Amino acid sequence: MELRELDLNLLLVFDEVLRAGQVSQAARRLNLTQSAVSNALARLRRSTGDELFVRTTAGMQPTPYAARMAEPVAIALAHLERAFLREAAFDPAISHARFTIAMTDVGEAYFMPRLVAACAMRAPHVTIASVRAGLFNLRSEMEEGRVDVAIGAFDDAPGVFYQRRLFAQSYVVMFRAGHPLGAGEVTLARLSAARHLVVNAMESPYDDINQALAQAGVDLDASFRVAHFAAVPYVLTTTDLVATVPQKLAQQAAATFELAFAQSPLPLPTLQTNIFWHRRYHQDEGNRWLRTLVADIFGE
Repeated sequence: MELRELDLNLLLVFDEVLRAGQVSQAARRLNLTQSAVSNALARLRRSTGDELFVRTTAGMQPTPYAARMAEPVAIALAHLERAFLREAAFDPAISHARFTIAMTDVGEAYFMPRLVAACAMRAPHVTIASVRAGLFNLRSEMEEGRVDVAIGAFDDAPGVFYQRRLFAQSYVVMFRAGHPLGAGEVTLARLSAARHLVVNAMESPYDDINQALAQAGVDLDASFRVAHFAAVPYVLTTTDLVATVPQKLAQQAAATFELAFAQSPLPLPTLQTNIFWHRRYHQDEGNRWLRTLVADIFGE
């Protein structure tokens, strides 16, 4: 197939059918009739020599060839859209933009207070909402612009994301001030003998914590459990439980909850936190401002 012989409008139809999963919905989005969309697909099938979509009970599913086309076509269309758009410069002093950042509950406790304070100083009308990473398809949400950036230690981020390193941190053992574990070095034997508060973090990389505790001989079944890291300081402050948490969380919570922490003897990898954004919005002025703001405040 020669590209110069291809009607680029067919790629718009292809992209929309891929997103919608059905011809009727794609036709509504494109403001075309269903027959026009079907005819466009037929022309593209003839040009590519592939079926492209197969009707199933789950809707129009792409063939392997179409699946390989999907990302390059989407990126190409996004570049074409930007080529014909005149984007106004982003002025944080007057903008009323609302940004959405995907992060973990640990991230909310660490990032949000300082972001709120920074916006009050630099962008008084800008608002930021956080959404819990791991509860939705991050790639599709960022691709569609419903999530602007993601901040975290996501070691399985899609290749379509750009990323920038913010900082690296280790894991620490956190406990109430005056806890016996704080008297002397926290060895693996002393840690294993303590009673633990375990966080049911199933997502990577936080699932490494519980695996390391189990390998060290900690009986996870006999430990107390919470669903989120944000609950940990509240529990530790009035009990003799200990918890293994990222260092930034411990630093954030120590003074407020009268807690102490020490370096963990567990063989855990360093936790690297990055900011991620979809390449579709790499040149977006507002997105660029947000990324720069985060890097200025938290980059090390």
